[in-house]
Amino acid sequence: MNKTDNERMIRPGSKSGAMKKVYETALAVAPGKSNVLLLGESGTGKEVIARYIHDHSNRTGLFVAVHCAALTATLLEDELFGHERGAFTNAVAMRRGRFELADHGTIFLDEIGEIDAATQVKLLRVLETRSFERLGGSETITSDFRLIAATNRDLKAMVEKGEFREDLFYRLSVVDLHLPPLRERKDEIPELVNAFIKEFAAENMKDISGITPEALAMLSANEWQGNIRELRNCIEKMVVLATGNVLDTADVPEFQTPPAVKKAPEDPLNLENSERELIRKALAECGNNRAAAARKLGISRRTLYRKLESMDAEND
Repeated sequence: MNKTDNERMIRPGSKSGAMKKVYETALAVAPGKSNVLLLGESGTGKEVIARYIHDHSNRTGLFVAVHCAALTATLLEDELFGHERGAFTNAVAMRRGRFELADHGTIFLDEIGEIDAATQVKLLRVLETRSFERLGGSETITSDFRLIAATNRDLKAMVEKGEFREDLFYRLSVVDLHLPPLRERKDEIPELVNAFIKEFAAENMKDISGITPEALAMLSANEWQGNIRELRNCIEKMVVLATGNVLDTADVPEFQTPPAVKKAPEDPLNLENSERELIRKALAECGNNRAAAARKLGISRRTLYRKLESMDAEND
């Protein structure tokens, strides 16, 4: 079975003190059935931890992942619960949903904070009864699944604002696990860098044996706002473009240079204006395709829609 990008992002046995605690807790909760909520910034490896919990559990079924923010509310409902033949146009055959596929296994709902209010209600019912109906069907289906959810949003704050159901929040967060950002676990960077070099050298048939201490120091000094995902992308770029057998400082992309050695802007930046300009630029470059612009900006479509609505409100 091919590993996903997320599976490659971090590895059990990390010597980081913060991650050691995460793995210890994950191992402790793995044999049980309680719901687990994984918290942390994007790119910190939440799906890796979800798979780690599943792999160390006694569950015999599949690990089934659903990325909630990538789907509209209608598509997400179909993805989760499935449909009967004829339930809607083009429903030419019965389709089993992810909850059904996760029977005796684990279902991982990533970016759970992005689901709409109607889906929240349906999800709460499934968690309470372990049963559901396929779209267009009347047969009640039961599933012995274990739920692990993840988000980079503050669900408690969303509950206070009325954006997320309080009863669903408490159902999801029986056990909370917070994954620290890479800037707080920099002792992992050398191990990750060398693993990514090996991976991408093999994929691209490049004879690259390692990285110089100077180049590694530059990478270690970076804040990595995109966390492990950003580091992985950086190493892939370095390997692909490298002309030597060992990665050196000249191979480190300019945008990865530590903030301390960058020239400070002469004028203070207005962060809100900068964000608006980035959004406008991304929309222009993507032909006003909002889904493509969201991917370019590294945010979900719903987040982009909220920011656009805020911008429109400010212009009224």
